[in-house]
Amino acid sequence: MKITILTLFPEMFAALSASILGRAQKEGKFQLEVVNIRDYTEDKHLKCDDYPFGGGAGMVMMAQPVGSAVEAVDPDHRARRIYLSPKGRTFRQERVFELAACEHLVLLCGHYEGVDQRAIDLFFDEELSIGDYVLTGGELPAMVVVDCVARYIDGVLSPESLVQESFSENLLEYPQYTRPVEYRGMRVPDVLRSGNHAEIDKWRREQSLEITKKNRPDLLEDKL
Repeated sequence: MKITILTLFPEMFAALSASILGRAQKEGKFQLEVVNIRDYTEDKHLKCDDYPFGGGAGMVMMAQPVGSAVEAVDPDHRARRIYLSPKGRTFRQERVFELAACEHLVLLCGHYEGVDQRAIDLFFDEELSIGDYVLTGGELPAMVVVDCVARYIDGVLSPESLVQESFSENLLEYPQYTRPVEYRGMRVPDVLRSGNHAEIDKWRREQSLEITKKNRPDLLEDKL
């Protein structure tokens, strides 16, 4: 898989070269391309934003640099093109699985007050939001999408790591413990040290249901 990120601030993506994702890229599991939109502006001062028609606070990213950047990285429109936007459909686990099956993703990071609507209408397939709040730009949402999707690319994680994690069955994950057995008066639940895998599975399921009911009851609506 190849993931291309279009941004005005490519330096923000240095974090994606660390840890598991960095190792996966070095091993050739997937390719991450970070493209500076300013490289495609036709303005001699490298300007990529302007005042909005109709007035209002802030600046708007211009259509031309965005459109030219998209056409350069995906000339035949074979990629799934996504604009990270608070107006988009909420990014959920089932969408992660769908995007992980794509060969090429192009992610646009908006900034300032947004992107000229003509660029969105002409060059993008969908808008995605990572939650009901507003950030200063689309860079952090793009990192979230990359991290979520890359985990499901073959070879990035072991298959065991993807089993029984949060949202795998619309449930939140059960509590995890490691050594020592006792820490500041709190002990690891006895069932986890029993060796009885059936009882361990039962306990974990019960804990997942309890945590989901407490923190995200909306996830249980489809199960009722």
